[in-house]
Amino acid sequence: MSEAYVHGYAARENERLQDQAGTLVELLHSDTSYPGGSTVLEVGCGVGAQTVTLAQRSPEARFTSIDLAADSIAEASRRSDQAGVTNVEFRQADIFAMPFDAGSFDHVFVCFVLEHLSRPADALAILKGVLKPGGTITVIEGDHGSTYFHPASPDAQAAIDCLVELQRRAGGNALIGRQLYPLLVEAGYDAVRVSPRIVYVDASRPGLVDGFTRKTFTAMVEGIREPAIEAGLLKADTFDAGVRDLYRTTEADGVFCYTFFKGVART
Repeated sequence: MSEAYVHGYAARENERLQDQAGTLVELLHSDTSYPGGSTVLEVGCGVGAQTVTLAQRSPEARFTSIDLAADSIAEASRRSDQAGVTNVEFRQADIFAMPFDAGSFDHVFVCFVLEHLSRPADALAILKGVLKPGGTITVIEGDHGSTYFHPASPDAQAAIDCLVELQRRAGGNALIGRQLYPLLVEAGYDAVRVSPRIVYVDASRPGLVDGFTRKTFTAMVEGIREPAIEAGLLKADTFDAGVRDLYRTTEADGVFCYTFFKGVART
């Protein structure tokens, strides 16, 4: 987890992560639960955007949630306490320097982490090592190349492409969702299954219009305006036009689609 986090750590990014988590709870987590007494490692918990949902859905499981950033761990712990969650231990740790013995956990959960790593296959292999025989891993990632919308806009697509390129330059991969199956197989997991989780948004779904199109995806693109312009990837007026066109898809005749990928496998 030592690679750069392209979205930054500003307060608005923390808010965006919370909006994303709240909007996508059923889509991403409806089929994730862990039995009582089992031990679960959550990798890259960040500010705890997924942690509270995980812990509340499996109240008898015991979670260890780790992140590289001390400030994120502090915020995740605060949010967990605020939600009354008591089955999570937070620790600052690096996925490439794990402080756990082999076979320490029954399950591993990884969400929106591999996209930021230059060595995702190595990370998955390391995580396999801390799982018990027969343990499971669940991995969720997005894929910015899966985005399509109406009205179409070359400027909006160019702004999205800036995000993909900045993440590539930071050592990550914003298109990693489509690669989950081969990555898990390469890392030596068995019984690998990957399913697409499609977010479809139109005016009949106002909660998604606001929570996903506006506050999650478009806010994410808008958040890389300065670095994209400074890197010479796009001129300011073109980038701004692209963001306006993404917001345009939230109007009555607009449509927005995005696909997440969820992989589950065993050791």
